[in-house]
Amino acid sequence: MNLPAWIARRYFFSRKKRSFISWLSILSMLGVGVGTMALVVVLSVFNGMDELNRQIFKTFEADITISPKQGKRFLAPPALLTRLQQVSGVHLLTSVAQDNALGRYANGTTVVKLKGVDDNYLQRQQLDSALLEGKLLLRRNGVNYAIVAEGVRNDLSISPVDILTPLEILYPQSGQSFSVLNPDAFNRELLTVAGVFFIESRYDNFVLAPLAVARSLFSYKPDEVTSLEIQLQPGAKEQVVKQALQAVLGDKLLVQTRDDLNVDLYRAIYIEKLFVALTLSFIILVASINIFFSLSMLVIEKKSDIQILFALGATKSMVRRIFLTEGAIIALTGAFTGLVLGVFICLAQGQYGFIRMGTVSSIIDAYPVRLDVRDIALTSILVVLMTVLTSWFPAQRAANSQQ
Repeated sequence: MNLPAWIARRYFFSRKKRSFISWLSILSMLGVGVGTMALVVVLSVFNGMDELNRQIFKTFEADITISPKQGKRFLAPPALLTRLQQVSGVHLLTSVAQDNALGRYANGTTVVKLKGVDDNYLQRQQLDSALLEGKLLLRRNGVNYAIVAEGVRNDLSISPVDILTPLEILYPQSGQSFSVLNPDAFNRELLTVAGVFFIESRYDNFVLAPLAVARSLFSYKPDEVTSLEIQLQPGAKEQVVKQALQAVLGDKLLVQTRDDLNVDLYRAIYIEKLFVALTLSFIILVASINIFFSLSMLVIEKKSDIQILFALGATKSMVRRIFLTEGAIIALTGAFTGLVLGVFICLAQGQYGFIRMGTVSSIIDAYPVRLDVRDIALTSILVVLMTVLTSWFPAQRAANSQQ
């Protein structure tokens, strides 16, 4: 039988009456439990938000994007496209010409972000789950179509079933003095709206159109593009393909993964998660300090018991382990309860979504959560370290109380 553990359990569970010290111990246990539960839940919510953003970006952005380091367009001749297509791991290569333009439909006008893409863009099947109305179509029987975002549809009151009213895209001509009264100051293209998609508010001003239409509107040369978007083959490693593409392109062009394009957002989420974790850790630390005070008062209360143990032959190490075990019982009981409750809340939220976002325009109804074993492990290690630190000094004081 482990005598220090047995005595510690007797001190905590088998008191004949509840004293102030025992109630302080229970309060400490509850504080550690609530702090641990909150830390698990909050970290899981940040993990869920991170995963949600990755899913959103994956719906519209390519796995790898090639763009110029300087300026906004570059030449992509067929020979270069062929070399890039032959890189191991590349599945689809899409040429893109993108810029801001003016959209006009019936009596409405708005600024749009026109994205001209190759015919193989729809083979990526990214917008299949985001289509709200109409169909995904860019060109058929010599007719040029457009796929507009929900925000553009609302601003211009567009109806995809109305094939008689075209969407007019206007772009300032280079070399012309800008004037809304000068009809020759703009290039114009007419498109039939085929479908409407919605992903997230940051993409609400996009209009997808055939690449040839965008090049004509922007007065680009036949091989000029603003970027090249690459969809990888299943199982291909992004970093390996990125390095291979960079070796083909040299130093004038920039090769970026989807995470590289959104690194600022991911960094902001990580920093916010870190500061929230530190704040909740201080709450757990405050609860652990209560363990320090409860153990210190318990040492004073049990001073006569300690003297009896020394008289019976107990060593300093044994007495120290009694109070370290007492602190561990208080903290670990609370931590284990908090971990179980935190995991249960996260699983219930993921299954039933009972905590709602509270905004009508949100793309999801409930807060996203994702449990990460590393977060649970780090939380457990944090509680253990705080328990040892706050329990050590009262236990050492008890061990040194031998007369």
